[in-house]
Amino acid sequence: MWTSGRMSNAKNLFGLGVSLYFWGLMDLTTTVLSGSARPLTEGQEDNLSDKLHQRMKRSWVWNQFFVLEEYTGTDPLYVGKLHSDMDRGDGSIKYILSGEGAGIVFTIDDTTGDIHAIQRLDREERSQYTLRAQALDRRTGRPMEPESEFIIKIQDINDNEPKFLDGPYVASVPEMSPVGTSVIQVTATDADDPTYGNSARVVYSILQGQPYFSVDSRTGLIRTALMNMDREAKEYYEVIIQAKDMGGQLGGLAGTTTVNISLSDVNDNPPRFPQKHYQMSVLESAPISSTVGRVVAKDLDEGINAEMKYSLVDGDGLDVFDINTDPNYQVGIITVRKPLSFESKKSYTLKVEGANPHLEMRFLNLGPFRDTTTVHISVEDVDEPPVFETSIYFVEVPEDVEIGTTIQIISAKDPDVTNNSIRYSIDRSSDPGRFFYVDITSGALMTARPLDREDISWHNITVLAMELNNPSQVGSVSVTVKVLDVNDNAPEFARFYEAFVCENAKAGQLIQTVSAIDRDDPQEGQHFYYSLAPEAANNPNFTLRDNQDNTAWILTRRSGFRQNEQNTFYLPILISDNGRPVLSSTGTLTVHVCSCDEEGMVMSCNAEAYVLPVSLSRGALIAILACIFVLLVLVLLILSMRRQRKQPYIIDEEENIHENIVRYDDEGGGEEDTEAFDIAAMWNPREAQLVVKNRQDMLPEIESLSRYVPQACVMDNNVHNYVLAKLYEADMDLWAPPFDSLQTYMFEGNGSVAESLSSLQSVTTDSDQSYDYLTDWGPRFKKLAEMYGATDSSGALW
Repeated sequence: MWTSGRMSNAKNLFGLGVSLYFWGLMDLTTTVLSGSARPLTEGQEDNLSDKLHQRMKRSWVWNQFFVLEEYTGTDPLYVGKLHSDMDRGDGSIKYILSGEGAGIVFTIDDTTGDIHAIQRLDREERSQYTLRAQALDRRTGRPMEPESEFIIKIQDINDNEPKFLDGPYVASVPEMSPVGTSVIQVTATDADDPTYGNSARVVYSILQGQPYFSVDSRTGLIRTALMNMDREAKEYYEVIIQAKDMGGQLGGLAGTTTVNISLSDVNDNPPRFPQKHYQMSVLESAPISSTVGRVVAKDLDEGINAEMKYSLVDGDGLDVFDINTDPNYQVGIITVRKPLSFESKKSYTLKVEGANPHLEMRFLNLGPFRDTTTVHISVEDVDEPPVFETSIYFVEVPEDVEIGTTIQIISAKDPDVTNNSIRYSIDRSSDPGRFFYVDITSGALMTARPLDREDISWHNITVLAMELNNPSQVGSVSVTVKVLDVNDNAPEFARFYEAFVCENAKAGQLIQTVSAIDRDDPQEGQHFYYSLAPEAANNPNFTLRDNQDNTAWILTRRSGFRQNEQNTFYLPILISDNGRPVLSSTGTLTVHVCSCDEEGMVMSCNAEAYVLPVSLSRGALIAILACIFVLLVLVLLILSMRRQRKQPYIIDEEENIHENIVRYDDEGGGEEDTEAFDIAAMWNPREAQLVVKNRQDMLPEIESLSRYVPQACVMDNNVHNYVLAKLYEADMDLWAPPFDSLQTYMFEGNGSVAESLSSLQSVTTDSDQSYDYLTDWGPRFKKLAEMYGATDSSGALW
């Protein structure tokens, strides 16, 4: 049977390749072979093959081999020896090694059975190898015994230091934590065999970080070792932890790691204002919600522990100012809550509080966690625009109000201490029709044009108030004018009425129903009264019946109408309203006599069959009349345009030079000029019309417009009324020139040897133009020749 040889050489003494010699008997399914190592015959092989499947005691004597890792010698490392009982030492047995690492890591002497390791072994890479051994007849190559399996185990030595695979570490612990508070646990691993000796037994210690932290030598748990560690004093700590194997004994291998520990914040610092007094200023014109200033309370904490809430707790401006907290910068923003007025109050005092909203009960003894400061706010004066007494004016005015009537006094004042004078005007974009005028100094709003409710019933104008000393300061107010209705429109037919009556109509037959409209809008509603006009009161053909519902019926008064006698009747109808005063108008109803059938259906209403040739139809007649009307209109239009156009003088283009000469009718000649314009006419225009005198030295070009002004417009004896009425009259009369007449002369000097004396063309002439020809015009032009530097033929200046 097989045996493993004992190691008897010197290598056993050094423990290299030591093979612990254990006898192990294996049960085999074969019978025990006899002692020699003769080769098996073919019959024996067959018998052996059959008997291998039978239970028999195995001939191997087997050991488990052990070998130390990390051998550094130069010779192959002896592992052990394989030996078969059939080996007689004559070299007839050949040993074969197969399996894991055979021939690469391990080799065997095929004669002696000695096994050697030819490579450096590392238990951390591979802890054992499984191999198979076989003994063959060297001559025939047949197995002498069945192949068997054995194991070579690699024995550990302390060749690996502990390693922190997860390092470096980052940890955090709240500041002010009690001693012994857990921070983090570190773990070191040792690749050596933990089941063999102390090579993998690790002990932890702290190399750096004392006295703030400690570490459990067995578990690697790091704890705080010092009380009252303050983040605001020191926030970051670098701790170095060592792990040493061999139980920490001398000669053990060690590894280190770094643990970066930071102290997290807790609310242990109360807020404090760096200033106990703040001075701020704000313009009185600052709008609502505008910023006045900022205050900040310092807090050494961070994050949620440094959050601040600001509030106003006292002062005389609690209802005028407000304070909000900026969540990004933790500052208090003071804003305007109500409009300010320098004239009313020039300064305010506020007491501001800043407090932490998030508190920790265990640190309340370090409080109070709030602080206060005082803020003084000065209101600065600005030049403000004028302010009206009310924010809006509402005025009701009858539409028949006279021009120049004051309908409202608009009043504004300067809110500043200086109290500047105010000048009033109307924003013309709000009154494009110029219906109103405001007195520049008094603010009296007056009518400048007649009002018509039926045209414009509401006027929304804007009155401006400007400071006299600072025109840039302008205030405005809206004035709503409601035009009240006055019965100034007579009723009239709702449309053009044209009725038809049959030749066979009977007396009392209804031929038309008429209705009326009125542009007025009385409060009690419209009610119309109908009757025949006085000139038709005894009309023998038709009569009228008022239905008392704003309609009227037109009835026939007789029968026997004939087209050949009279085919058209015109019936004047008087329509009256119920206003005060009562207004009325006359409308004409056209009634045509028609031929009808027995059922009253109209067949023909034209009398042309009696008076016109057969070949001339009604349509042709209408076309002829329309052409005549168009021609007549064109002729009238041409005549009107010729009458209005003035024919200019025909002169050369070079002499078409003109200048404007302005002459005023009210030129004053001093005390001796008794024919100048009398200002009394503006105060009493009626009398002025009677006593006005024309100048004797010239014919008046412009007659006074006062005679064109309705007397109702100047009944108030007010200059404003008179001027506004006259302005309106001039605006309405396109042919009336203004008081200051502008006379335009189209040419000068026509037919004179001097030609034109205008200087308008002088820019086109040379600057050194000679005016010597003025001396040839005679003594009458001597003064002019002197002005232009002309000289006579002798060379002397006139």
